[in-house]
Amino acid sequence: MYKKPVIVFEGIEGSGKSYHSTKVSNYLKKKKIDHIKIREPGGSINSEKIRKLILNKKSKFNRNTDLLLYLASRSENISILKKNFRKKIILIDRFTDSTIAYQHYGFGVNKNLINVINQYLLKNFKVDYTFLNIVNKKNLNKRLKLRKSLNRYDKFDYNFYKKVQRGFLKLSKKDKKRYQIIDSNLDIKHNLSLVFKRIDKLI
Repeated sequence: MYKKPVIVFEGIEGSGKSYHSTKVSNYLKKKKIDHIKIREPGGSINSEKIRKLILNKKSKFNRNTDLLLYLASRSENISILKKNFRKKIILIDRFTDSTIAYQHYGFGVNKNLINVINQYLLKNFKVDYTFLNIVNKKNLNKRLKLRKSLNRYDKFDYNFYKKVQRGFLKLSKKDKKRYQIIDSNLDIKHNLSLVFKRIDKLI
């Protein structure tokens, strides 16, 4: 493992991935460890503009447009990612696995198409470790109800989220050493402790 790894937090809505990515960033700040944290979609000025378009409740895109918008958002982050690659720890809230899980396993977009564009955009940039957060239907619904506002991707049928989560788990089984599955149905403090222990080993 590299001393300046790329660490990604994945999972469906309400799974706690954003919570963990923020907590890890704060943890590194306290330790005065240099790092950057971005989210997808988002992370840069133009990418945040695309995020607003994708997640707007009034937006109605077909699945191919959705895919291309997500990849356009990623394209706007490439300069930031490559500039800091192996120079700083990079934390990413959603990345390539989300594209495969949502767009392929969720919407049925051709996986080869997604992989080809990702490879074209990322070149030698790669993820070193992924925390995959999973959540059950009860907690997913409970957490979404607590949100002050819901975006377009917060309002899909549970069967869609179920397909996406299965997609994430399929991806994790292909490279088990690179993934740690976090059951977010369990105690928050317990899970955070697991994440911090792994972070300490990774850095």
